[in-house]
Amino acid sequence: MRNGLYSIHADLLDGRSGKGSGVALFRNGKIHGGDAYLFYTGSYVTTGDTFKGEVTVSQHTPSPDANPLFGGQKEPVGIGVSGSWTETSAVMQGTALVGKSSQLFRATLRWLAEAD
Repeated sequence: MRNGLYSIHADLLDGRSGKGSGVALFRNGKIHGGDAYLFYTGSYVTTGDTFKGEVTVSQHTPSPDANPLFGGQKEPVGIGVSGSWTETSAVMQGTALVGKSSQLFRATLRWLAEAD
């Protein structure tokens, strides 16, 4: 994965309704990012043009008006991710364990800027 700041846009799969967008910094095997309600931290490894990793999503601000992608859980949500990347974009699939249920999602990432 090219080091840098990415925009991220995710949609739930399996007929579930839910979308989310934000930014994510991929840098030297670490992931950091967030949006207006959630923040995420994690790690990844690359092999050629593919990557896989783990991310923890936590809520930093409750929202009475919007439903965050993973339901505004008070407890952190663990996610396994994998995908492929090019110099300017990436596609990622993931499975989030939310409470006792799993939620599948797909995300598109667009490279925005270098990360020193």
